Amino acid sequence: MTQSTIVPVDNLWILVATALVFVMGFTGLAVFYGGLTRTRSMLNTIFMVMGSFALAGILWIAYGYSLAFEGDIGGIIGTLKQVFLMGYSPSSPSDVASNLYAYLFAFYQMTFAAITVGLIAGAWIERIKFSAWLLFGALWLTFVYVPVAHWIWGGGFLSKLGVHDFAGGLVVHATSGITALVGAYVLGKRKEAILQPASLPLVAVGTGLLAFGWFGFNGGSALALNAQAVNAAFVSVIAAFVAALVWAALEWFKFGKPTTLGFMTGIIAGFATITPAAGFVDILGGFLIGLIGGVICFLAVVWAKAKFGYDDALDVFGVHGVGGITGTLAIALFASKAVGDANGLFYGGASLIVPQIVGTVVVIVYTAVVSWILLKVVGAIFGGLRVPEEVEIEGLDKNLHGEKAYADR
Repeated sequence: MTQSTIVPVDNLWILVATALVFVMGFTGLAVFYGGLTRTRSMLNTIFMVMGSFALAGILWIAYGYSLAFEGDIGGIIGTLKQVFLMGYSPSSPSDVASNLYAYLFAFYQMTFAAITVGLIAGAWIERIKFSAWLLFGALWLTFVYVPVAHWIWGGGFLSKLGVHDFAGGLVVHATSGITALVGAYVLGKRKEAILQPASLPLVAVGTGLLAFGWFGFNGGSALALNAQAVNAAFVSVIAAFVAALVWAALEWFKFGKPTTLGFMTGIIAGFATITPAAGFVDILGGFLIGLIGGVICFLAVVWAKAKFGYDDALDVFGVHGVGGITGTLAIALFASKAVGDANGLFYGGASLIVPQIVGTVVVIVYTAVVSWILLKVVGAIFGGLRVPEEVEIEGLDKNLHGEKAYADR
């Protein structure tokens, strides 16, 4: 490859997309989660997201990118040939997307890795030790995210099988959601569940930043400024709007009142569900995926969590895990050759059914088993994963960080 393969307009778009995903994860997710947390532990929640984002970003550049995208050993993992991006110069084209600079592709993928770790935090807030969280995040990135990213996006065995995941239904949402669920069981329930989020207006701001960032998350995953990028961004917004309205309607029917929190949760559920399919489905497909995602994620949050008794504090599994898995399987139904490379059942094609099911099962099982092992290891190192009961009740901000969200007036 030579530098002549670089397409300047594509690099401009992906640099913008990278900035969008960065704001989405480092600020949007932190604000969204922080607003949903009790005031006494709000800063800890924000710090969990921002701190893990920074840590994951550094580890991604150190070795994560190389293991995910450089070479292939038996379809399982990459190599360490490009630790710290050695071998690349600022003008080198990417080996994965030759129209992009290698640094830019690695930077863009760094934001995906970082936000995925941060997503998990929402399930375990108000009770996990900050030190345990950081170590778990580092180990999880290494032993879960990096291998799964290689399997699907880096030329690994699931990619060869034909598994489709445009922007992270499995790589991002399923892995974080399944881990959140496993950890919710391992950690156990909080002593005091959140009765009222600290700030719903803050949640609304976070929702807006997440939605804005999803233009880069899904639209950028085309890795070029082309028709697929436009389609991905467009169908993502459609799915999010449909899921939000469905969620509000279901709340209205079940509880007699629609809530702003439910509407905002539906927005995120719609985006999460369409993420794996955004580059493969048309407008109608986006509408139907938003409809299905809104219903299934609502049931996961409102019915399944109460039924099975796990304390997924901010519904990471119910929204991201269930949404990502649903959207991944929906590709086999609604994919269109007019957009991607294959037709789903809706358009008369059946070639995606087996790959999507196999890929989903493999990722779920692997993520669940490894996450459970890592939680046990980290718990043993720190003498348990949870803060003392009195710290949990009094609040993590004061006890773990010596500060509080709001000054005394």
